[in-house]
Amino acid sequence: MRTYLFLVIILLLVMPSETTANEFFWGSTGHRTTGHIAQKHLSRKARKAVKRLLKGGNLASASTFADEIKSDDAYRKYSPWHYVNFNFGTKYGDQPLNPAGDIIMAIRKCKAVLQDPNSSDTDKVFYLKLLVHFIGDLHQPLHCGKAEDKGGNDFQVRWFDQGTNLHKVWDSKMIDSYGMSYTELAESIDVLSKKERKAIQEGSVLDWAYESQALADKVYKSAKVGEKLRYDYSYKNLGTVKQQLLKGGIRLAMVLNEIFK
Repeated sequence: MRTYLFLVIILLLVMPSETTANEFFWGSTGHRTTGHIAQKHLSRKARKAVKRLLKGGNLASASTFADEIKSDDAYRKYSPWHYVNFNFGTKYGDQPLNPAGDIIMAIRKCKAVLQDPNSSDTDKVFYLKLLVHFIGDLHQPLHCGKAEDKGGNDFQVRWFDQGTNLHKVWDSKMIDSYGMSYTELAESIDVLSKKERKAIQEGSVLDWAYESQALADKVYKSAKVGEKLRYDYSYKNLGTVKQQLLKGGIRLAMVLNEIFK
């Protein structure tokens, strides 16, 4: 028994403070929040189509699928589809695009499959789940961050007393510290007027990417490498996180309403 306890203690001591499985996306709470908001704003036709394809499921439950398949080598080719990197202050396409794809190309691909009457239901289900996730990812600013630090993944900071990185802080640390379930979070931020909702829906996927990149520039300036981030950082930035989750949900609903009109 003493040997067993000793081994457990050793394992706890050598385990890294951060795993790497979730390094390129909103956490599950963030994605489900966006999915839940989108579900509320689907048109009747879109809601019916989504329900049929997901066999009674909803957008919140489908929102984490693209992350769940990352551990399967068969889906490794989709990893670059979660983000896009191009120099700040430039336009998408000014530099050579990633031949393996990026989030802009991925969203276009998903929409094309879902709008093609010849697509099989199997393909439509797969690309619907990807689309739900990628629209969410597009609104996490660091998914349009710098290539040299992998969208803030190599930007090391501390969250209270835990070693982490800037990307992870924006993915999940602030959201998880807020202590709300995804339904509570979604209901608390989805309080827009019709006029406000319409304003959010303006623009294209590229416009939304430029918007995220502009925010990413601010995110990089919000902390220093090695800095210990605490309550004051969350106080200053959680509002932006909520805003992006809300925008992702409202815009996802609009995209799906256009696909399934």
